[in-house]
Amino acid sequence: MAHGSGSKHADPVVIVPYLGYGNAKKLVLQGRVLEDEGFREPQPTDRRWRNLAAFLKRIESDEVPYARLRARFGQRSQEIRADREGYFRVEMAVSCKSGWHAIELELVEEPTVRAFGRVLVPPHNAAFGVISDIDDTVVYSHVQQKLRMLVSIALSNARTRKPFEGVAAFYQALHRGVNPFFYVSKSPWNLYVPLAQYLQVQGLPEGPLLLRNLGLRMERRHKERAICEILRTYPKLPFLLIGDSGEDDPEVYSEVVRRFPRRVRAIYIRAVHRKRTRLAAIERLIEEVAASGCQLVLAADSEFAAAHAASAGLIQASDLRAVRSERKADETRPANPAASSGALK
Repeated sequence: MAHGSGSKHADPVVIVPYLGYGNAKKLVLQGRVLEDEGFREPQPTDRRWRNLAAFLKRIESDEVPYARLRARFGQRSQEIRADREGYFRVEMAVSCKSGWHAIELELVEEPTVRAFGRVLVPPHNAAFGVISDIDDTVVYSHVQQKLRMLVSIALSNARTRKPFEGVAAFYQALHRGVNPFFYVSKSPWNLYVPLAQYLQVQGLPEGPLLLRNLGLRMERRHKERAICEILRTYPKLPFLLIGDSGEDDPEVYSEVVRRFPRRVRAIYIRAVHRKRTRLAAIERLIEEVAASGCQLVLAADSEFAAAHAASAGLIQASDLRAVRSERKADETRPANPAASSGALK
């Protein structure tokens, strides 16, 4: 994030680049141009009223519509225009090596407003990529109960939201320092910054977050389209898909397997839905996916998924022990009093 002075707006204007991804021939970077609301770093001791205030400010963000930006990478430069909600997308034809690359951004009409967006090009020795959901896959979100989910997110922050036990150790074991991670969620782009902070605070692998626009016209097939775009970007890289049974992850991932046969090595679904009809539907999907050579695993927790991953050679046996140890440590971790208090303090 970066900002500058001299803006004609009520608050300073900032460019908020999201982590992007690409390959040796193309870099893709998205972001948004907003008025700076002066957000501070979240603290473990923040009371619920402060978290609620920050949440409302993010949802009611003041975008800068149709802003003109200039993007630079090496000797290449191009101009782009944000849409009416301030969102922009940069696609640059390049020739680059693997690693994280920086694209410089500036407002054409206010060149003092600048930012650097980071774009990931996975290493050539990556064994596979991982695409993971976030809500009720990485963190408790109660996604099946919309009101409870909204309250949970609004009254917490990156340092007080509770992750699932052992998930960080499992993801780091899959990552191995080389295998790229991508996070795809139905959460709105307005929550990008706190979600990115959450992944960092919890020690999860860094990777692009693909969210969706907020509003009545939110894309219904957002997850499927985002995943398919990732698979098309890396046509030779196999993937693991991780989600939960709360909504439609099993259906979306099964459709991806159908559209991209032999590209998905395994699907891990966290079992958060106990209804018989839902379990029966997932069992049918397990059979359908198995016919294509991919295995859909319904896992009770991260340790169960890690045990399967170890047996499939995706992680080491020592990694499984680390997941088990972290799960036990997470289970005994005391709740944060500021986050768990029943009163809106």
